[in-house]
Amino acid sequence: MGYKIAVLGATGNVGREMLNILAEREFPADEVVALASRRSQGTEVSYGERNLKVKALETYDFAGTDICLMATSGALSAEWAPKIAAKGCVVIDNSSRWRMDQDVPLIVPEVNADAVTQIKKNIIANPNCSTAQLVVALKPLHDTAKIKRVVVSTYQSTSGAGKDAMDELFNQTKGIFVNDSPSPEKFTKQIAFNVIPHIDVFMEDGFTKEEWKMTSETKKILDPKIKLTATCVRVPTFVGHGEAVNVEFENPLSDDEAREILRESPGILVVDKREDGGYVTPVECVGEFATFISRLRVDPTVDNGLAFWCVSDNLRKGAALNAVQIAEVLLNRGILKKAA
Repeated sequence: MGYKIAVLGATGNVGREMLNILAEREFPADEVVALASRRSQGTEVSYGERNLKVKALETYDFAGTDICLMATSGALSAEWAPKIAAKGCVVIDNSSRWRMDQDVPLIVPEVNADAVTQIKKNIIANPNCSTAQLVVALKPLHDTAKIKRVVVSTYQSTSGAGKDAMDELFNQTKGIFVNDSPSPEKFTKQIAFNVIPHIDVFMEDGFTKEEWKMTSETKKILDPKIKLTATCVRVPTFVGHGEAVNVEFENPLSDDEAREILRESPGILVVDKREDGGYVTPVECVGEFATFISRLRVDPTVDNGLAFWCVSDNLRKGAALNAVQIAEVLLNRGILKKAA
């Protein structure tokens, strides 16, 4: 017997991708419900070869729904996730609201799937998109040589800021060619033909909240002893996040050894040829499930150091795919009990 799954935020970038991935991976659902706010009620969204009519969150009864995949704001999640969970429905939330809650597991299935046993509030958190792809790459290396320190610079696509941000990139790019570039609205500065070293709000120590998220979430998911510093940059691409990563280990690890370890690790594809085009760029990772590793090499500036380039589809592994994978873990481990 299949399950009843709700996707909340079904009209947004991540919500639509959740529906796509549920269909692609043939998740055993007897019924999939698309939910959004009242203003989107009646809108049609795709689920495989079918179209679903969006229902209003405010009037939907979650009794009998087994899993709710949430792709909403943190504020809406704060209000609705506990209400939904109280109905016996497991919430897998993509916002930042629950990630650092001690009673809510923060999960990337390739890294810490065992954390599903720690559910206390019937809520599971999805990590930040940039964190998700990073820890998938770091986990097998950490298991082998023990990571001391990570320095990461991100190259994050506009889709990470939502559909309006993607539209702003498109409109600015088009406008520049006709000498009519619109003023920034979603971003603080022009995004077309530019990069912006600022994602989320600034904190007192000078880091942005996006950079803080990467540090805090990596510690929670992987190891609290890892030291990590991040610089998060928005770039003029539509989908796909890139990361330049430098890692310092406690124990020796050659680039050849690391390459072989990563090739055998779940969720990773290594494309690392030392020639023109022998690496993966954000455009090439769009629509893929994997996290791609390229440019793997020794970092000679520290003892036991490696550097690599990491790209992934942020709407997939960074959000929707990871949420669906968590749901699959719940099923495969027999943790999910069908709602009454």
